[in-house]
Order: sequence, then C-alpha cells, then structure tokens
Amino acid sequence: MPEPAATDADLLVLHALRCVGHAGLARVADAAGLPEDETESLLIDLALDGLVVRDGGPSGTWGLTDAGRVADADRVAAELDAAGARDTVTSVFDDFLALNPEVLDLCSAWQVRTVDGLTVPNDHADQAYDDRVLAAFVDLDGRAALVLHALAGALPRFGRYRVRLADALARAQRGARQHLTDTTDSYHAVWFQLHEDLLVTLGRPRW
Repeated sequence: MPEPAATDADLLVLHALRCVGHAGLARVADAAGLPEDETESLLIDLALDGLVVRDGGPSGTWGLTDAGRVADADRVAAELDAAGARDTVTSVFDDFLALNPEVLDLCSAWQVRTVDGLTVPNDHADQAYDDRVLAAFVDLDGRAALVLHALAGALPRFGRYRVRLADALARAQRGARQHLTDTTDSYHAVWFQLHEDLLVTLGRPRW
C-alpha cells in the first residue's frame, strides 16, 4: 500500500509525538512516516521553538512541552476545518468506537486465557488457540481497513495507520507474534495511538 500524502512535515512529527508520548527517534519517525534524519532535523527545529524537549542527552527520548501540546491541538483543529472533514471524521470515529471493544477483547485473548475455570497468562504453548486468535485479528483488520480508508480519504495523514497496522499484522502472520500486543509497534500499540489521534483531532477528552 502506498504511503499517505504528507501534510506539513513538522505537523506530522509534532502530532506523532503527541500520539505516541515520550519516544526515541526511531519510534517518532515510524509514527510520522518520515526518514529518521528528516525527523531528527524537524524535532530539533521544534525544540528551538519550545514545542518539544529531549530528555537524556543525544540518545534520549523526545516529548512535547506544554506549549507543544497547545500548538498541536491548534494545528490539527485548523487542519480538520481547512479540509472540511469534521463531519466525516466524526462519523468514522463512531465506526472506530464500534470496533474498539473487539480489538481490546482480542488483545486480552492473546495475553490471557481461561484454563480449568481460571484466568492465566497465555504461555502460547497451544498453537491451535493462538491460531484462532490470530485469525480473528485478520478478520477484524479487514473491517478496520474499510474504516481507515474512509478516514484517510478525509485527512490523508491518517493513511499512515493503515500502513502500520498492516505491517504489524503481517509480522505476526510470519511468526513474530509479539507484534500483536507486546511491542511498541504492535497492532495494539498502533491502534491505541489511532484512538488518541482521533480524540485529539476532534478535540475530545479520552475519559
């Protein structure tokens, strides 16, 4: 699948950091869909503007300042209104919320299971069980793709989530099943970031 058309690159980086939280360069670049060298340059520029800060020296993590959170909220609201996409994104968010409990249930099913009436950690020794959960993820992902297609049509930067979710699922299908729930670029992690992005874009609180 092709990468989504970019909006202003500094907004992509600023907003990626808003959605992933404190993170290293590689994770921010992956979320933004930009090369690491370009991402680092943009982060430095944003730091000079007082919008982001790096903790722990040259190899540390980046995070938003209070001013950065305000700037990001203002910029994504302006982007949404300029695109005339508020109604579409609101409708898509309702579709997302309909899928969200199923994603959370599948993540729980991957991490824990019931054995002899007790809930225990899934040790992944039962291949048939894991295969059933993975198949359910694949089915869910097919339906999520339709939602994300509509979302990316309204705001192209959201297309990056389809790329990242598809990549996480493909890795799990190839055998790296930690990419369902147990890595920073797992299906669950990317889905959580998508949820956060929708909330921020629409100016809604998480709780």
